[in-house]
Amino acid sequence: MSVSGLTISKLAKAADVNVETIRYYQRVGLIDQPQKPSHGYRQYPESTLTRVRFIKRAQRLGFTLKEVEELLKLDDEQCTEAKKLAEQKLLIIEENIADLSAMRLTLDNLIHSCNQNEEKSNNPNSCKIIQALTDENILKKMAATPLYAKSKVSNG
Repeated sequence: MSVSGLTISKLAKAADVNVETIRYYQRVGLIDQPQKPSHGYRQYPESTLTRVRFIKRAQRLGFTLKEVEELLKLDDEQCTEAKKLAEQKLLIIEENIADLSAMRLTLDNLIHSCNQNEEKSNNPNSCKIIQALTDENILKKMAATPLYAKSKVSNG
């Protein structure tokens, strides 16, 4: 199937994006806007479809549009530079995973603490989650204590 000579709406549909995405990519310089003919609609070449698909694939891997712009400047002979960008992105993703793991641990601890509080407390108005969010010291303690995480792992 030949995809050369696509209008913006057909290009967007073929790339599985919104027309506004195509327009945005044009505004920020990721894709070129073809000349408008004296009559009719702009026609986008097949290379634009390939480029939009490249951009979307890179975004799914976590690259920002600024990083995608850097990748687009590279060619097949600049694999070392592409590798450096990918390694930098991987480090950021690993840091994000560590941050998310710490957040999960803290939330697990807060929920566990709340459950214990409900079982033992004579004061049903005392909420450990609200207390921890109010007092930074409690929250830091919860973040550093793998109470619930250990029991969760041992329970399966």
